[in-house]
Amino acid sequence: MNLANRITVARILLVPIIMFFLLIKVKFPHIRIEEFSITYNQIIAALIFIIAASTDSLDGYIARKRNLVTNLGKLLDPLADKLLVTAVLVSLVEMGKVDAWIVIVIISREWAVTGLRQIALLEGTVMAASKWGKAKTAAQITAIIALLINNFPFTFLHFPFDVIASWVAAIITVYSGVEYFVKNKHVIDFSEKA
Repeated sequence: MNLANRITVARILLVPIIMFFLLIKVKFPHIRIEEFSITYNQIIAALIFIIAASTDSLDGYIARKRNLVTNLGKLLDPLADKLLVTAVLVSLVEMGKVDAWIVIVIISREWAVTGLRQIALLEGTVMAASKWGKAKTAAQITAIIALLINNFPFTFLHFPFDVIASWVAAIITVYSGVEYFVKNKHVIDFSEKA
C-alpha cells in the first residue's frame, strides 16, 4: 500500500461522503442571488468532488514518477474513477438534475470498456487510455461540476451550460467507447465455441 494507492483509496472513501451531502434530507440553508440558489451541502459536495477528481491525475503521476506502479493500483485506479462518477451521477438523477438516460449511457459505456479491458488483460494486452478516453473524463467531470453547482455562473446569463455539458459528456463517452471497441476488436474472438 504505497502513497499512490493510498491516494486512490482516499478517493474511494470520499464517495460515500459526497453522496451523504447530496442525498441527506436535512434542510440546509440556501445561498440566493437573484434567480440563482444553491444549498451549502451542494457546495460542500462539489468541493469534495473536485478534490476527489483531482486526485486521479495525482496518484497516476506519483506512481509513474516514483516507480510505484502496482497491480493493486492498476485495479483500484479505474475502479475508484468509476465509483466516483457513477455515485455522483446516480445522486444527481435522484436530485432531478440530470436525465436518467444520460447516466445510463455513461455507466453502460464505462462497464463495457471495463469488460473489454479485463478480456484484454486475460490475453496479456494492456489497453492504454486514448485521447478520447481522456476527453471523456474531462467532459464528465465538467458536466458533473456544472450540475453540482446549479449551473453557476451561467444561470445569470440564462445559458444552459449544465445541460449542454451533460449532452457533450454523453456524446464523447459514447464515441470514446466505440473507439475502444473498434481499435481493440482483435481482443474479442467471436470464433471461439462455448
